[in-house]
Amino acid sequence: MSKPAWPDIAIVPNAPGRAFAAERLFRLVVRTLPVTVTLPGGERLGRGGPVLRIDRPRPFFHRLGADAKIGFGESYMAGDWSAADDLADVLTPFAQRMATLVPKPLQALRRWVDARKPGTERNTISGARENIHRHYDLSNELFAEFLDETMTYSSAWFTGDSDDLATAQRRKIDAILDLAGVGEGTRLLEIGTGWGELALRAAERGARVTTLTLSVEQQTLARKRLADAGVGERVDVQLCDYRDAEGSYDAVVSVEMIEAVGEEYWPTYFATLDRLLVPGGRVGLQGITMPHDRMIATRDSYTWIHKYIFPGGHLLSLPAVEDVVRRHTGLRIAERRALGDSYATTLRLWRQRFLDAWPRIAELGFDATFRRMWEFYLGYCEAGFRGRYLDVHQFGMRKPH
Repeated sequence: MSKPAWPDIAIVPNAPGRAFAAERLFRLVVRTLPVTVTLPGGERLGRGGPVLRIDRPRPFFHRLGADAKIGFGESYMAGDWSAADDLADVLTPFAQRMATLVPKPLQALRRWVDARKPGTERNTISGARENIHRHYDLSNELFAEFLDETMTYSSAWFTGDSDDLATAQRRKIDAILDLAGVGEGTRLLEIGTGWGELALRAAERGARVTTLTLSVEQQTLARKRLADAGVGERVDVQLCDYRDAEGSYDAVVSVEMIEAVGEEYWPTYFATLDRLLVPGGRVGLQGITMPHDRMIATRDSYTWIHKYIFPGGHLLSLPAVEDVVRRHTGLRIAERRALGDSYATTLRLWRQRFLDAWPRIAELGFDATFRRMWEFYLGYCEAGFRGRYLDVHQFGMRKPH
């Protein structure tokens, strides 16, 4: 099993000047937010609401001053602060005001204070394989503990309070297959196998499926699940980069893989879809999006999510998708739907399941720092969708005859 790696977060950066500035800015920000921030000694900040408890102020502000985009999450991992209420409830007011948390005059300083993305995490063919390995090859057993029976690691689609997670995941998958027109005899390419549920459902529709992954662990389990379901002969699970894919297909589907492509490779990715589709072919794509102005403002920033969860990741905006499809392909976007509220629900359920399963996850060899890291990751992302800073869209595209 591949073990997670992170620097020794017990080492607190010594940045007194930046810590002083970070504390002043933090106090300025939270006084307008519907949260309650408590400090040792009884001081309370904020307008009232879910409680963020700063247990160790000095390490908290020094980490925040050294690099706010990374230090806030690292402080949670280290135990410098905690949530007295639900973590996502605490983080949502921050996510709702993400674009304005830092006053505009100070935003101009971003280029000098933001860490830059390391060149080692570029999504070259070798770099993409390593980036995927660092997250998806953690352990199949880990993911099985908090995902549902479909082993689907992307937003579900909920339509009612009575939906369970597996039902909502199958609804999402079927919607993507419908956008791509997948049915009996369809030659289907999937970019990003996951653990095989989409390929399984496509094969049950009568499709012949080629599915690509860069994760050895996912390939192994996907093949087993497909064989156990009796559709293994209809699905070819390849360890292959999308740029190396060959053949001609009636349909291409890709669910939340575009986030791992990287901005410099977006033209290549969409041009590959176009190249592999036959005339009249269709695409079903699902991807996480963010506001276009925030995408532009943060495109070079290195964040906590990059460092600890998704190295090399980069979210698109709707205008970015439309622009790259228009300029680099002959495809046409025919349909689009937003599922942001469903992703917030999906993440809430994953976090609950992760925490409930923690005793078994710990037995796999993961430590308390990993637990706080993943609790923060899932809560942070849920807050992003609840606060409408993030969204997720399904796109239906067509290639003209």
